[in-house]
Amino acid sequence: MKNRILPLLLLSSSFGCFAEEFVASYEGFYDRLKVVKKGDFEFARVNFYLVEGESKQPCTIAEGNIVTEQASMSLHYTEKAQLMLPIDEKLDKDKAVVVVKPETATYCEIKIQIESAHFENQHLTKQKLYQLHTEFETLLSDLSGVFVGKLLSFMLPEQKGVTVEFANNVALSGEGVSCELNRCRFHVSDSWENDNTRFNVLSDLISVKPWIEK
Repeated sequence: MKNRILPLLLLSSSFGCFAEEFVASYEGFYDRLKVVKKGDFEFARVNFYLVEGESKQPCTIAEGNIVTEQASMSLHYTEKAQLMLPIDEKLDKDKAVVVVKPETATYCEIKIQIESAHFENQHLTKQKLYQLHTEFETLLSDLSGVFVGKLLSFMLPEQKGVTVEFANNVALSGEGVSCELNRCRFHVSDSWENDNTRFNVLSDLISVKPWIEK
């Protein structure tokens, strides 16, 4: 499988404003969510988190809304400050804005994160990691084509595989696998495509993200 050159900007980019409320156009969220919806992805997703500008820790949210000239609807979010935004063409056409009021932070910004959904310990096989790596690669490439442009591809970093975070420290070994504390990196190769070798880990899987070579 040929590695593609992909934009770090799309892996973790941000925008924000110095104000009590965070305000951003819904259009930017919608455009990215639409790319995911059009793709054939079992696991790969693009998610949005509200984080503090300096520490990059989750902002504690007091309330949030999606607002148009005609109406306002509640914005759903998680304890980790992930914004659960709908894919709604009407909101896009109505020029909706996302308004979030943090509890204490004076400056919050959006972190755009490519990561997995519904990927669990039972999926920790070489074949499934190959599938997820390929989905990440395709999604990042699709997003880069929309928001960066293929003419800049020679300047962008390379995806090497996937990074898996566990609830506790783990110790895995083997070709293409390296672990430090509770994080493991898997250097995915073409030979993994039909390989059902399982990685047995007792600690719960927390997240899986692309491994980008900076």
